[in-house]
Amino acid sequence: MQFSKFTTHSRRLGLAAAVFLAPAIAFAQDAAAAAPVPNKGDTTWMLVSSAFVLLMTVPGLALFYGGLVRSKNMLSVCMQVMMIAAVAMVLWVAYGYSLSFTAGGGLNGFVGGFSKAFLAGVTPSSVVETFSKGVVIPELTFVAFQMTFAAITPGLIIGAFAERVKFSAVILFVILWLTFIYFPIAHMVWFWGGPSAYADPAGMIFGFGAIDFAGGTVVHINAGIAGLVGAIMIGKRTGYGKDMMAPHSMTLTMVGASLLWVGWFGFNAGSNLEANGGAALAMMNTFVATAAAIISWSLVESFARGKCSMLGAASGAVAGLVVITPAAGFVGPIGGIVMGLIVSPVCYFFVSTVKNKFGYDDTADVFGVHCVGGILGALLTGIFVNPALGGAGIVDYSTADFAATYAGTATQFMAQLKGVAVTLLWSGVGSAILYKIVDVIVGLRVPVEAEREGLDLASHGEAAYHS
Repeated sequence: MQFSKFTTHSRRLGLAAAVFLAPAIAFAQDAAAAAPVPNKGDTTWMLVSSAFVLLMTVPGLALFYGGLVRSKNMLSVCMQVMMIAAVAMVLWVAYGYSLSFTAGGGLNGFVGGFSKAFLAGVTPSSVVETFSKGVVIPELTFVAFQMTFAAITPGLIIGAFAERVKFSAVILFVILWLTFIYFPIAHMVWFWGGPSAYADPAGMIFGFGAIDFAGGTVVHINAGIAGLVGAIMIGKRTGYGKDMMAPHSMTLTMVGASLLWVGWFGFNAGSNLEANGGAALAMMNTFVATAAAIISWSLVESFARGKCSMLGAASGAVAGLVVITPAAGFVGPIGGIVMGLIVSPVCYFFVSTVKNKFGYDDTADVFGVHCVGGILGALLTGIFVNPALGGAGIVDYSTADFAATYAGTATQFMAQLKGVAVTLLWSGVGSAILYKIVDVIVGLRVPVEAEREGLDLASHGEAAYHS
């Protein structure tokens, strides 16, 4: 009898507890259900894109630049590109990601903070939001993807002064340049609160309203102007204008350019952060803008020289890839073709006429292709993003349906122009200071004897080819 009463009381107590706890349990279940979960397709695409961007660097960029220099400097260029990528990756994990993509307090307009230094708080389960509200990818995936951008950008710079720079100077300069130039510029252009916190403080250039889909300012203008400053400060190659300095292997340059084109699909389409129609648009533009630029460069060269060259076609390919980078997910395919047709004559003029006029020795035409092409791309993006010209418009996150808007050609063009101006000044002036610091510490240039011997043997004790 006593046992029966005890059982009855236990049941009543359990029922009361269940009723009391039911709202809390339901709330916890709803919260868990509401937490966004990464889509495996998006995650897979971003992981593949990260590998594609690495392909652009090694072997793509290394072979492209390597073929453009003389055979005695082939390995030195490859070694510089590979070591730069390795150094950049370690710095990115140490503090680069944090400086680029966290809030910087009072300095937030210019640079982030150290809250995620050494990837503090970044775990396999932490996520970051994409450009769609409530859509996320694993944070480590985003870290890896952006890390490959940091790895290739300083590698672009060394093409401007290849064949005469000290290896130790390159590495020291890259450490300083990433820290004081690249990470702040990446923060200024790309840091914002995301779709769910669009009103939060953003980087200064982002705050201008400037748009840069995949790195026209962050990568190409940034590296291009730093390359020009370096070429001028380091000086011309010994024998420049007198000795034969033709590319030693257009075959390797063509292979490198082709690998750049393939890898660039990760660069551009990956910057959409999702595997959807936006990525498809960026991919399509990366096809057609590049194709148009190759055709355009070859036509200009045919009129100017009577023949079109493989070097010209490769240069046109890179120019087309550069000009479409800031616009890839914003303009329509016809706009992309027009941008590709426009960029080659402009870049050709700079590498064939302006460089000769001013007499600077930009070995691989980093300024003439990357900086000039990047500037043109950034400005034209502000025009062809217009929906009336087939563009995708600019998402207005303050509206309930995130409508695509366009502030008008003059407004958007000025926003783009301000972003370009800040990048040129920050990188141009900052790089000049950093080159001077490196020159004082280790010296920038190899001795004339080492330059004549070739940097493969002089700097690394090996040769690319053996007869």
